[in-house]
Amino acid sequence: MEIVISAALVMVVGSAIGLWARWLVRRRGLWRIRLAENIPVNSKYWRERKKLPGEVLYVAIGDSAAQGIGASRPGHSYVGVLAQGIRSRTDRTVRVANLGISGATLKLAIESELPQLAKLDPDIVTVCIGANDIANFDESRFEREIGVLLDAVPPHAIVADLPSFYFLPGQKTARVANRLLRAAAAQRGLTVVDLHRLTDRQGLWGITTQFAGDLFHPNDRGYRVWAAAFEPSVARRLAEL
Repeated sequence: MEIVISAALVMVVGSAIGLWARWLVRRRGLWRIRLAENIPVNSKYWRERKKLPGEVLYVAIGDSAAQGIGASRPGHSYVGVLAQGIRSRTDRTVRVANLGISGATLKLAIESELPQLAKLDPDIVTVCIGANDIANFDESRFEREIGVLLDAVPPHAIVADLPSFYFLPGQKTARVANRLLRAAAAQRGLTVVDLHRLTDRQGLWGITTQFAGDLFHPNDRGYRVWAAAFEPSVARRLAEL
Protein backbone atom coordinates (compact mmCIF):
# COMPACT_ATOMS: atom_id res chain seq x y z
CA MET A 1 0.00 0.00 0.00
CA GLU A 2 2.80 2.41 0.93
CA ILE A 3 4.53 1.70 -2.38
CA VAL A 4 1.31 2.44 -4.29
CA ILE A 5 0.79 5.73 -2.41
CA SER A 6 4.41 6.75 -2.98
CA ALA A 7 4.13 6.00 -6.69
CA ALA A 8 0.91 7.99 -6.91
CA LEU A 9 2.52 10.90 -5.07
CA VAL A 10 5.46 10.86 -7.46
CA MET A 11 3.06 10.92 -10.40
CA VAL A 12 1.12 13.87 -8.95
CA VAL A 13 4.29 15.85 -8.21
CA GLY A 14 5.71 15.01 -11.64
CA SER A 15 2.50 16.11 -13.33
CA ALA A 16 2.46 19.38 -11.37
CA ILE A 17 6.07 20.11 -12.30
CA GLY A 18 5.30 19.35 -15.94
CA LEU A 19 2.33 21.73 -15.94
CA TRP A 20 4.42 24.44 -14.26
CA ALA A 21 7.22 23.98 -16.79
CA ARG A 22 4.82 24.27 -19.72
CA TRP A 23 3.27 27.38 -18.17
CA LEU A 24 6.71 28.91 -17.65
CA VAL A 25 7.75 28.23 -21.26
CA ARG A 26 4.51 29.74 -22.58
CA ARG A 27 4.85 32.77 -20.29
CA ARG A 28 8.46 33.27 -21.32
CA GLY A 29 7.47 33.14 -24.99
CA LEU A 30 4.75 35.75 -24.48
CA TRP A 31 7.19 38.00 -22.64
CA ARG A 32 9.74 37.68 -25.43
CA ILE A 33 7.12 38.94 -27.88
CA ARG A 34 6.13 41.74 -25.53
CA LEU A 35 9.69 42.89 -24.97
CA ALA A 36 10.51 42.67 -28.69
CA GLU A 37 7.64 45.08 -29.30
CA ASN A 38 9.27 47.50 -26.86
CA ILE A 39 12.53 47.68 -28.81
CA PRO A 40 11.45 50.48 -31.21
CA VAL A 41 9.76 52.34 -28.33
CA ASN A 42 12.92 52.32 -26.23
CA SER A 43 15.10 53.22 -29.21
CA LYS A 44 12.94 56.25 -29.98
CA TYR A 45 13.06 57.34 -26.34
CA TRP A 46 16.85 57.39 -26.32
CA ARG A 47 17.16 58.98 -29.77
CA GLU A 48 15.07 61.88 -28.53
CA ARG A 49 17.18 62.31 -25.40
CA LYS A 50 20.36 62.28 -27.44
CA LYS A 51 19.18 65.52 -29.08
CA LEU A 52 18.58 67.33 -25.81
CA PRO A 53 21.23 69.75 -24.49
CA GLY A 54 23.15 69.03 -21.31
CA GLU A 55 26.14 70.28 -19.36
CA VAL A 56 27.43 66.73 -18.83
CA LEU A 57 27.57 64.30 -21.76
CA TYR A 58 27.07 60.67 -20.80
CA VAL A 59 27.60 58.06 -23.52
CA ALA A 60 26.61 54.41 -23.11
CA ILE A 61 27.99 51.57 -25.23
CA GLY A 62 25.87 48.46 -24.90
CA ASP A 63 23.00 46.25 -25.95
CA SER A 64 19.36 45.79 -24.95
CA ALA A 65 20.23 46.23 -21.27
CA ALA A 66 21.47 49.76 -22.02
CA GLN A 67 18.22 50.36 -23.88
CA GLY A 68 16.26 49.21 -20.84
CA ILE A 69 14.44 46.24 -22.35
CA GLY A 70 12.68 44.51 -19.45
CA ALA A 71 12.24 47.69 -17.40
CA SER A 72 8.83 49.26 -16.87
CA ARG A 73 10.04 52.26 -18.89
CA PRO A 74 13.28 53.07 -20.77
CA GLY A 75 14.45 55.56 -18.15
CA HIS A 76 14.52 52.77 -15.57
CA SER A 77 17.42 51.03 -17.34
CA TYR A 78 20.81 51.21 -15.64
CA VAL A 79 21.66 54.02 -18.07
CA GLY A 80 18.63 56.00 -16.94
CA VAL A 81 19.39 55.36 -13.26
CA LEU A 82 23.00 56.48 -13.72
CA ALA A 83 21.94 59.61 -15.63
CA GLN A 84 19.58 60.57 -12.81
CA GLY A 85 22.38 59.98 -10.32
CA ILE A 86 24.70 62.26 -12.27
CA ARG A 87 22.06 65.00 -12.22
CA SER A 88 21.54 64.62 -8.49
CA ARG A 89 25.24 64.47 -7.66
CA THR A 90 26.32 67.43 -9.80
CA ASP A 91 23.13 69.52 -9.94
CA ARG A 92 23.89 69.88 -13.65
CA THR A 93 21.87 68.98 -16.72
CA VAL A 94 22.83 65.73 -18.45
CA ARG A 95 22.73 64.84 -22.11
CA VAL A 96 22.52 61.09 -22.63
CA ALA A 97 23.77 59.53 -25.86
CA ASN A 98 22.67 55.92 -25.42
CA LEU A 99 24.32 54.14 -28.34
CA GLY A 100 23.19 50.71 -27.18
CA ILE A 101 21.49 48.46 -29.73
CA SER A 102 19.16 45.65 -28.74
CA GLY A 103 20.75 42.32 -29.61
CA ALA A 104 24.17 43.88 -30.12
CA THR A 105 27.23 41.65 -30.07
CA LEU A 106 30.76 42.96 -29.84
CA LYS A 107 30.95 42.92 -33.64
CA LEU A 108 27.81 45.03 -34.02
CA ALA A 109 28.96 47.46 -31.37
CA ILE A 110 32.26 47.89 -33.20
CA GLU A 111 30.54 48.45 -36.54
CA SER A 112 27.62 50.64 -35.43
CA GLU A 113 28.30 52.17 -32.03
CA LEU A 114 31.98 53.09 -32.19
CA PRO A 115 31.59 55.33 -35.27
CA GLN A 116 29.02 57.37 -33.32
CA LEU A 117 31.26 57.50 -30.26
CA ALA A 118 34.08 58.88 -32.41
CA LYS A 119 31.96 61.96 -33.17
CA LEU A 120 31.38 62.77 -29.51
CA ASP A 121 33.45 64.19 -26.66
CA PRO A 122 31.86 62.51 -23.62
CA ASP A 123 32.44 63.31 -19.97
CA ILE A 124 31.22 59.89 -18.84
CA VAL A 125 31.36 56.63 -20.83
CA THR A 126 30.02 53.28 -19.70
CA VAL A 127 30.66 50.07 -21.63
CA CYS A 128 28.50 47.02 -20.97
CA ILE A 129 28.54 44.59 -23.89
CA GLY A 130 29.28 40.95 -24.60
CA ALA A 131 26.36 39.00 -23.11
CA ASN A 132 24.96 38.32 -26.59
CA ASP A 133 28.28 36.73 -27.59
CA ILE A 134 27.89 33.94 -25.05
CA ALA A 135 25.39 31.78 -26.98
CA ASN A 136 27.84 31.25 -29.87
CA PHE A 137 31.00 31.90 -27.92
CA ASP A 138 34.33 31.81 -29.70
CA GLU A 139 37.18 32.57 -27.34
CA SER A 140 39.66 33.89 -29.91
CA ARG A 141 37.02 36.05 -31.59
CA PHE A 142 35.85 37.48 -28.27
CA GLU A 143 39.42 38.30 -27.26
CA ARG A 144 40.08 40.01 -30.58
CA GLU A 145 36.84 41.98 -30.67
CA ILE A 146 36.92 43.14 -27.06
CA GLY A 147 40.42 44.45 -27.76
CA VAL A 148 39.23 46.39 -30.81
CA LEU A 149 36.33 47.89 -28.89
CA LEU A 150 38.38 48.90 -25.85
CA ASP A 151 41.02 50.48 -28.07
CA ALA A 152 38.36 52.91 -29.29
CA VAL A 153 36.95 54.14 -25.98
CA PRO A 154 38.45 57.06 -24.04
CA PRO A 155 40.85 56.29 -21.17
CA HIS A 156 38.25 57.34 -18.59
CA ALA A 157 35.66 54.82 -19.86
CA ILE A 158 34.08 52.61 -17.20
CA VAL A 159 33.78 49.00 -18.37
CA ALA A 160 31.53 46.37 -16.80
CA ASP A 161 32.31 42.69 -16.99
CA LEU A 162 29.51 40.33 -18.01
CA PRO A 163 26.71 39.76 -15.48
CA SER A 164 26.09 36.43 -13.81
CA PHE A 165 24.32 33.82 -15.93
CA TYR A 166 23.66 31.87 -12.70
CA PHE A 167 23.44 28.44 -14.38
CA LEU A 168 25.72 26.29 -16.54
CA PRO A 169 26.84 26.33 -19.28
CA GLY A 170 26.33 30.10 -19.62
CA GLN A 171 27.93 30.85 -16.28
CA LYS A 172 31.10 28.94 -17.13
CA THR A 173 31.39 30.69 -20.50
CA ALA A 174 30.77 34.10 -18.93
CA ARG A 175 33.68 33.51 -16.54
CA VAL A 176 35.97 32.78 -19.49
CA ALA A 177 34.75 35.90 -21.30
CA ASN A 178 35.27 38.01 -18.18
CA ARG A 179 38.83 36.77 -17.80
CA LEU A 180 39.53 37.94 -21.37
CA LEU A 181 37.68 41.22 -20.85
CA ARG A 182 39.52 42.06 -17.66
CA ALA A 183 42.89 41.26 -19.22
CA ALA A 184 42.14 43.48 -22.21
CA ALA A 185 40.98 46.33 -19.95
CA ALA A 186 44.06 46.01 -17.72
CA GLN A 187 46.36 46.24 -20.73
CA ARG A 188 44.71 49.55 -21.60
CA GLY A 189 44.48 50.92 -18.08
CA LEU A 190 40.68 50.98 -18.07
CA THR A 191 38.47 50.77 -15.01
CA VAL A 192 36.42 47.57 -14.74
CA VAL A 193 33.39 47.28 -12.47
CA ASP A 194 32.50 43.85 -11.12
CA LEU A 195 28.95 43.47 -12.44
CA HIS A 196 29.32 39.69 -12.44
CA ARG A 197 30.12 39.45 -8.74
CA LEU A 198 27.37 41.86 -7.73
CA THR A 199 24.68 40.13 -9.77
CA ASP A 200 25.89 36.68 -8.74
CA ARG A 201 25.59 37.65 -5.08
CA GLN A 202 21.85 38.26 -5.58
CA GLY A 203 21.44 34.47 -5.70
CA LEU A 204 17.95 32.96 -5.65
CA TRP A 205 16.47 36.29 -4.57
CA GLY A 206 17.86 37.92 -7.69
CA ILE A 207 16.74 35.10 -9.96
CA THR A 208 13.16 35.29 -8.70
CA THR A 209 12.72 39.06 -8.28
CA GLN A 210 15.14 40.91 -10.57
CA PHE A 211 14.28 39.59 -14.04
CA ALA A 212 11.57 40.39 -16.54
CA GLY A 213 9.23 37.62 -17.65
CA ASP A 214 11.58 36.44 -20.40
CA LEU A 215 14.01 35.39 -17.62
CA PHE A 216 16.89 37.09 -19.45
CA HIS A 217 16.54 40.87 -19.19
CA PRO A 218 16.57 42.61 -15.81
CA ASN A 219 13.47 44.36 -14.51
CA ASP A 220 13.51 47.67 -12.62
CA ARG A 221 14.98 46.03 -9.50
CA GLY A 222 17.62 44.27 -11.56
CA TYR A 223 18.65 47.44 -13.35
CA ARG A 224 19.11 49.24 -10.04
CA VAL A 225 21.58 46.51 -9.09
CA TRP A 226 23.40 47.03 -12.40
CA ALA A 227 23.54 50.79 -11.80
CA ALA A 228 24.92 50.19 -8.30
CA ALA A 229 27.88 48.36 -9.85
CA PHE A 230 28.78 51.47 -11.87
CA GLU A 231 27.99 54.20 -9.36
CA PRO A 232 31.24 54.33 -7.33
CA SER A 233 33.34 54.58 -10.51
CA VAL A 234 30.97 57.16 -12.01
CA ALA A 235 31.27 59.23 -8.82
CA ARG A 236 35.08 59.11 -9.04
CA ARG A 237 34.96 60.21 -12.66
CA LEU A 238 32.61 63.11 -11.84
CA ALA A 239 35.08 64.29 -9.20
CA GLU A 240 37.67 64.67 -11.97
CA LEU A 241 35.49 66.95 -14.14
